[in-house]
Amino acid sequence: MNQKASNPIQVLLICGGGSSEHEVSLRTADFIERELQKCGDLQLTRVTMSAEGQLHDGSGKLRELRSDRLLYSSNGSAQPVDYVIPAIHGYPGETGDLQSQLEILGLPYYGCGPEASKLCFNKVTTKLWLSALGIDNTPYRFLCANTAEETAKARDALKRWGAIFIKASNQGSSVGCYKVTEEATLAQVLDKAFRLSPYVLVEKCLTVRELEVAAYTYKGELVITPPGEVCAPADTFYSYEEKYAENSRAETHVVAKDLSDAQLGWIYEASKRAFIGLQLKDLSRIDFFLTDEGDIYLNEVNTFPGMTPISMFPKMLQNQGHDFNVYLADLIRSAVNQTA
Repeated sequence: MNQKASNPIQVLLICGGGSSEHEVSLRTADFIERELQKCGDLQLTRVTMSAEGQLHDGSGKLRELRSDRLLYSSNGSAQPVDYVIPAIHGYPGETGDLQSQLEILGLPYYGCGPEASKLCFNKVTTKLWLSALGIDNTPYRFLCANTAEETAKARDALKRWGAIFIKASNQGSSVGCYKVTEEATLAQVLDKAFRLSPYVLVEKCLTVRELEVAAYTYKGELVITPPGEVCAPADTFYSYEEKYAENSRAETHVVAKDLSDAQLGWIYEASKRAFIGLQLKDLSRIDFFLTDEGDIYLNEVNTFPGMTPISMFPKMLQNQGHDFNVYLADLIRSAVNQTA
């Protein structure tokens, strides 16, 4: 069944959320809203989720999405919802929680499903799955508790590797990520990481080039772009602040230079294997490390990448010759027609 032009598709854009990435989620929603305003057959309603999970419209009025697939206002009026865009970085948008709710409501939505979102948001389970899929990833240990027995693994890794990254396993965009080079600071850093997550990842610190691939579905076909590159300042790693600050010193290149055909081929195959094996949907940004020795590791899979003015995903999609509004509108129309 085709949606009639006189009956536009009702799209609900949910942004904000209760994570430390609330403000970045608003900026991603700004981009998506601007793009979808170019599509005449889509009617967009935007709401912001508070830390308590409540939805508020632009006037601050409370809105509620119910099982009848209607968005209710506090005065009892309601409007239909055909499709949802959960533009929330971190919890509950990238953790699978919001997607599970939308599945229960029977609403089609943009992005990966609950299981894929949950797997990829947890850095430990991501690595276990990558290894199971035969995809190389950085040397690591993981800690399941902030106890002497477990933290001894981190001290051993620091002695063996010289420098390590301590990462809270259930955080996004470099939140809870710390570089450690001296044992004197290790306990304090572990305390910080465990306050953010029940599991902590310990990774070998490598000198690398940071490469990023956009993988997405365009008109029914999986597209994997050539890798772009993020060049962080030499005196720091690509932290949350460097990713999103307006005065960020990081440089980004939509197409990475000086990669061999073999390297490009491996990145493409690893990206495809990850997208299919992890059962991703609609979009992802897949990040790689290229070491000075020529080794390539898949670092992480981001199931809802940032879409701010400096974000790589929309830039790489555009460089591929695809308009973002055409890409997203096609996904929306296809999903709504399938459920009509």
